[in-house]
Formats: sequence, C-alpha cells, structure tokens
Amino acid sequence: MDTTLASITIRNLDDEVKTRLRVRAAGNGRSMEEEARLILRDAVAHKPRAGNLAAAIRARIAPLGGVDLELPPRKPAREPPSFD
Repeated sequence: MDTTLASITIRNLDDEVKTRLRVRAAGNGRSMEEEARLILRDAVAHKPRAGNLAAAIRARIAPLGGVDLELPPRKPAREPPSFD
C-alpha cells in the first residue's frame, strides 16, 4: 500500500460551505482539515451502484409485501394514420 501523503487546495469555497464544515468539525471534536479528510475518504470509498431502476424499486417495495396492481385488458392496436 502506498503511504505517500498528498495535499490539495480548494479554491473558491463558498462561505456557507466553509461555515458548515467548521460547525460540523467542531461538533465532532475535529479540525476542519480532519473533517474534510474524513468526508472525502467516505465519499470515494463507496462504489457507485448499478443503475437498475426496476431492481431498486423492487427492493424498496418487497419488505412491504409488494403491490398488486389490476392491469386493464389489452386492446388491439389501432390502425396507423394514412398520409395519402
């Protein structure tokens, strides 16, 4: 494992973001720098989830017992318009 330490500078940070970071760090008993390190470490540690919307919806509904929907009967497709 590479133990090289790196530094970054974040320019043009909104005052509100800086204030919220300072308050969050103080609430956690850490410096702003340490709080930022932990936030960044946590943000990049999570792998992006696969984008399967149907599976995500199913996973949320399944613990509730699912949902039964009444589907209307299918009707024959109508004739396409004529452009004669």
